[in-house]
Parts: sequence; structure tokens; C-alpha cells
Amino acid sequence: MLLYSYWRSTTAYRVRIALALKGLHYDTQAVDLARGDQLDADYAKVNPIAGVPTLVLDDGLVLTQSMAILDYLDRTHPSPPFVPEDPFAAAQVRAAAFVIACDIHPVNNLRVGARLKIMGHEKAEVVRWMTYWMQQGLSAYHQLLPAGPALSFADTPTLADLCLIPQLYNARRWGMDLTGLDRLTEIEHRCLALPGFAQAHPEAQSDAPKELS
Repeated sequence: MLLYSYWRSTTAYRVRIALALKGLHYDTQAVDLARGDQLDADYAKVNPIAGVPTLVLDDGLVLTQSMAILDYLDRTHPSPPFVPEDPFAAAQVRAAAFVIACDIHPVNNLRVGARLKIMGHEKAEVVRWMTYWMQQGLSAYHQLLPAGPALSFADTPTLADLCLIPQLYNARRWGMDLTGLDRLTEIEHRCLALPGFAQAHPEAQSDAPKELS
């Protein structure tokens, strides 16, 4: 498989975690979002939304949108599972994951920040915008978690954790105050100790700036 990725993309990060936890081999093609590689006409033929991730399967079929890719990987490689079999438990996990994927990320991604700047907002205003929505969403995520499990919903990673850890990386990048979210940072600490998460970490990627390695 071939994964079109960007080291700091939280959506690509989700997919890298999944591939690592499933033990799946893949090659990486870096798409530098900061440089605008995603706007290249040839890449747009692969992914019309002009973003990452894009996963090209062994047979050449193409998948886009991180949550769809995660669903595909979980269905085709069910061990370890990312979503419980019980319908209610599965809905709980998906609800938490979607807080990040559907409520936080769409208003926090690179294109939104760039558009705000084009509309005349200063960098400090963009940062306040980003951290406001992250604070709202992560606080809601925190309240959705059951007491007891080592991670978000179980003692092993679920779909929710695959979304949470990249979002916390982004929160730190933007300087969000994580006070009061100790449960989330504890989950983060436990997840990052797992080889699959460490392998997928942005700063472990070949396209990450060398000064970070």
C-alpha cells in the first residue's frame, strides 16, 4: 500500500497509527501541505479534496478521508479491533471519535487557518480561534469517557484513541491550555508508550524537519 501523508497532519497521523497497530506494511509519499503540494493537478486526480491522507491499496484502488480509511482497515484487518462488537459500545466509541473528526478538525485544519488570514485576521486571532474549538471539543470528549479503562474506552486502543492522540499533538502545537484534562493527558502518555503510536508520531516521519529528529 502507498500512503500519501504529511508529517504534521492529524488525519494522516490517525491512519499511520492504525496501519502500525494492525501491523500492515506500507510505503509513504510525502505531500507537503505547507508548501502546497496538495494543490498539484496530478495529486488532485488522486484526491479531489486536495488533502491527506490518501491510501492506495495493493490493487491500485484509492481511499480518501481518514475515517473511511480507518473503517476499511478495521473491516479488512479486524485484529486488533478498533470498535467494540456491542452496538451501544460501538456507538459510544464512534461518538467520541467524531467529536474530534467532525466537530474539532473541520474548523481547525490548515485551509481554515489560511482562509482566516486571507480574510484579514492576525495570527494571534487565528490561534485563539483554533484553541477555542479545541477546548470546546476536548472538554466534551473528556465528559464522554467512562471511568475505569486505561485508555478512552478500553485498556487497548479504540477508534477514539486514534483520533484523540493526534488532536492532543495539535493542541500542544497551538499552545492550548490542557488544564482540567488530566484524564486525556494520562491516556496520551499511555498511548505514546505503545510502539504503534510511537512509530506513527509526526516527529518520527521521514518528511519531518531534521531539526526535530
